[in-house]
Amino acid sequence: MFQSIENSLVKIQSLRIPESRKSILNTLRDYCQQQLNAGKELQLNFICTHNSRRSQFSQVWAQVAAYSYEIPLSSFSGGIEVTAFNERAIASLARFGFEISSDTSPNPQYSLSFANQAPPIAAFSKLYDDPVNPSEDFAAVMTCSDADENCPFIPGASARIPLRYEDPKAFDDTSQEALMYDKRSMQIASELFYVFNHLKKA
Repeated sequence: MFQSIENSLVKIQSLRIPESRKSILNTLRDYCQQQLNAGKELQLNFICTHNSRRSQFSQVWAQVAAYSYEIPLSSFSGGIEVTAFNERAIASLARFGFEISSDTSPNPQYSLSFANQAPPIAAFSKLYDDPVNPSEDFAAVMTCSDADENCPFIPGASARIPLRYEDPKAFDDTSQEALMYDKRSMQIASELFYVFNHLKKA
């Protein structure tokens, strides 16, 4: 893993996770462990309205956490509307040490590298049922209340797990913008590292 990301993880993994959040995270942990124990492919699809901030953070950090603990995972994200992977969220991930490249389309396709030995993470805004996402036997992890409430049924999902996060969009164009994007990214990272740290490989 890149040294810059290793350095970020020292701070991320020192964050305290409230017991109330652990009870929610344990639901995700238990699902992941059941899939591994059954010898099934572990697939997580993180879903938020626009697939631009929280769900993207979750897809990226889940993949990094799984790599760190050597847990086989295919991590995805999607929304109920297509927009673009928000440039502020991209900037936050760059501050944590990801090496990022993209094309110049209105909905850019990003490639995020975090380790020399791991393939880059492909990320762009898309619907939760986009062809690149799994169509069956995956967990739909709902990262925002809007998508959770307006998407009562996710076809093909073998589990639906609410893991809601506050939207850093509220701080766009304020003096706290970078701080709050990094804070939300760190929270998501710390919680997903908690989940994968408590998994046992089958």
